[in-house]
Parts: sequence; structure tokens; C-alpha cells
Amino acid sequence: MFARVQDAVALLGRIGVAVVFLAHGLQKWDNGISATADAFDGMGIPLPTVAAVFTIAVEILGSIAFLIGLALPLVGVGYAVVGLGALLGVHLDNGLTGDGGYELVLVLALAGLALGFNGGRISLDHVLLRRGRAKEPQAV
Repeated sequence: MFARVQDAVALLGRIGVAVVFLAHGLQKWDNGISATADAFDGMGIPLPTVAAVFTIAVEILGSIAFLIGLALPLVGVGYAVVGLGALLGVHLDNGLTGDGGYELVLVLALAGLALGFNGGRISLDHVLLRRGRAKEPQAV
């Protein structure tokens, strides 16, 4: 029973993290790649167009994949890269807490990374990659 609770909690965590990243990605998509790249350039982020396309892809496509549990480790690493870029490029000078602080960026990036490698059994990754393996041993 405890394993089922863990899987349900992992799913809830994935949903929460994915919704936040998806919302930010849709904002960037609505602004357009050029406007997002211009904003990144103004913040001093290197290769702003590449960074904008990468960020939008991770935040939108990655979040959809995260919701259904597909390619979880890859998306988790993508979230960590996007979060690290936001932390270093935008939020670091504001400190950990306060207006524009990096606490939310840090938590989202690390939660996405952790859930990417521990996303639970309610995922397509589990269905597609682990179905053929022997049943995992039960904890005593």
C-alpha cells in the first residue's frame, strides 16, 4: 500500500512542477521566440535565440511529457538546466528570498530533477520501460 501512496504523491508532484513550467513556457510562446530571445539578450544570457527555443521547448513540450510520465529523466535534466539558467541569469543578484529571489527557481529546478529520476509507477516510462522486467522485490 505504501508504494501506491508514493506513486500517487510522485504523480501529484510531477503535475505541480509541470503546471508551473508549462505556464511559464506558454507566456514565452505567447510573447514569441524573437521577443523572448530579445529579453534573454537584455539579461546577458548567451546565445539568446538558442536559449529561448530550448527554454520554450523544455517548458512546453517537456511539461506535457512530464505530465504523462514520458522521458522523465530527460525532462528533469531539462528543468534543471532551465532553472540554473534562470537562477544565474536573472535571479542570483536578488538573493535567495525577497523580490525576484531565486528560491522558487531553485525549488522548481531541483524538484523537477528529483521527480525526473523518481517519477513513480504512474507514468508512461514505467509502463513502456519496466513492464517486461521481473517484478521488483517487495520491501519487508
